[in-house]
Amino acid sequence: MDSNNENPAPQHKDALTTPPFDETYRRGPVIMRGRMVPKDTTYGNLLAPEASTDWLHMDPWRVMRIQAEFVDGFGALAELGPAVAVFGSARTSADDKMYAAARDAAAQVARAGCAVITGGGPGIMEAANRGAAEAGGVSVGLGIELPFEEGLNPWVNLGMSFRYFFVRKTMFVKYSSGAMVFPGGFGTLDEMFELLTLVQTHKVKETPVALVGEDYWRGLFDWIEGTVRDAGMIGELDQRMVKITDDVDEAVAVALSGMRR
Repeated sequence: MDSNNENPAPQHKDALTTPPFDETYRRGPVIMRGRMVPKDTTYGNLLAPEASTDWLHMDPWRVMRIQAEFVDGFGALAELGPAVAVFGSARTSADDKMYAAARDAAAQVARAGCAVITGGGPGIMEAANRGAAEAGGVSVGLGIELPFEEGLNPWVNLGMSFRYFFVRKTMFVKYSSGAMVFPGGFGTLDEMFELLTLVQTHKVKETPVALVGEDYWRGLFDWIEGTVRDAGMIGELDQRMVKITDDVDEAVAVALSGMRR
């Protein structure tokens, strides 16, 4: 008979009773033992002085700032109620007829019980915020950090400044049911085409847009509805959604029509 089978080697009694590690360390849902136990602690790391602040300029931290802007914007505007966005140039002077038109239009919107949302700057934005505030309405200014801007105009009674254009534009679209667009440059064109693109691609509900200033806007839309459409680049614009007019009352009626949709 095989001697190995007759006399098996005895197991050491400690093999079943003594744990192989003296310490268990928990960091959240993770456990670490033996050589894996860290010398630092999570809370200690939080409170430790920073050797470098390079992380402030890295994309993961930017994502957190972007998220914070969305949270702050939603929190500030969630209970705003019906609103109309007003876009237009920051360069329009107070003696310009379009300044007077934007001020009048915003006052009418406020008297209709709707808030007015602008970019919070000077020019057309100031005129619209002024008209809304003077009429006793909610005058919203959504500013943007720019090296040549001085901050929100004094007629804003609910305001917020943003780092990122795309977060700011989300707030315009999310919280307005109609828009009035006064003469402006690249920023105004960007805001207008952003809104029209979202409507045409059915990413948002129908949002009526009134373009104030026949002479200013007609050439652009003749090109869009002629050259661009004839080349097959776009479909036909919904004439109910885009109206070019010199009549302030008509522009207000178009913008407010979104409340009934």
